Amino acid sequence: MIKIQNSKFKIKNFITPLFVLLAFIILSNPAFAAETSQLDSGDTAWILVATALVLFMTLPGLALFYGGLVRTKNVLSVLLQCFAISGVVTILWLAGGYSIAFSEGTAFAGGLSKAFFAGMLEDTLSGTIPESLFALFQMTFAIITPALIIGGFAERMKFSAILLFSSLWLIVVYCPITHWVWGGGWLQQMGLLDFAGGTVVHITAGVASLVAALVLGRRDGFPQTSMPPHNMTMTVKGAGMLWVGWFGFNGGSALAANGDAAMAMLVTHISAAENSVNPQHSAR
Repeated sequence: MIKIQNSKFKIKNFITPLFVLLAFIILSNPAFAAETSQLDSGDTAWILVATALVLFMTLPGLALFYGGLVRTKNVLSVLLQCFAISGVVTILWLAGGYSIAFSEGTAFAGGLSKAFFAGMLEDTLSGTIPESLFALFQMTFAIITPALIIGGFAERMKFSAILLFSSLWLIVVYCPITHWVWGGGWLQQMGLLDFAGGTVVHITAGVASLVAALVLGRRDGFPQTSMPPHNMTMTVKGAGMLWVGWFGFNGGSALAANGDAAMAMLVTHISAAENSVNPQHSAR
């Protein structure tokens, strides 16, 4: 009888550590960790700040930057273009833009399952931050991208035409490409890496600006009539705001308060500083 009890005791001593080991393996599995992701207050706080900084780049940073580069009679128009685009894009992003960019769909575009932020509650997460915050952060990217294109056709397009062009461009170009790169589309599946919008924001806005400038042609009277910037002080103010706002744009793209965000901010600042003191760049 004593021997049987001792053998049972030995079996218990063997089984208990085995279960502990199996539990450790399961809990340390990345797939399991992803399924049980929880809200991180540090990440959330940082992306809240980064979101405000990215919007600050457009309002008033980009508005002032472009406003100082045009003639006096067009200053108010350029400023209002940035403000109007911010409002229109916000509504379009709510109605379906976010869903086309980030909901499940094909390799070329998302569906409409998240139109009007369907299914988005206070406790719905995207990684370690609320999905509402993720949608808002991405909304500020969607706002600044068509606003950047204004520089390609400044002083050469009617206000109503700008709003129509920006609205169509957002839905037809920006949202699908965002899905390609960040929403699980074909470019992301091929391994394309875009940390902070090099493809989604800058290439799309640059190509659109070039095409718009070529289609519209020169300003009436140029180059026979001199058309210097009316207020470079305003432009420098806007440039300073863009510099500061870019910390949120690049640092926030890590979607976490971690080393990636810190490194992105460091590189952003060093790059801007080098560009500002390089004589070759200054001469241009």
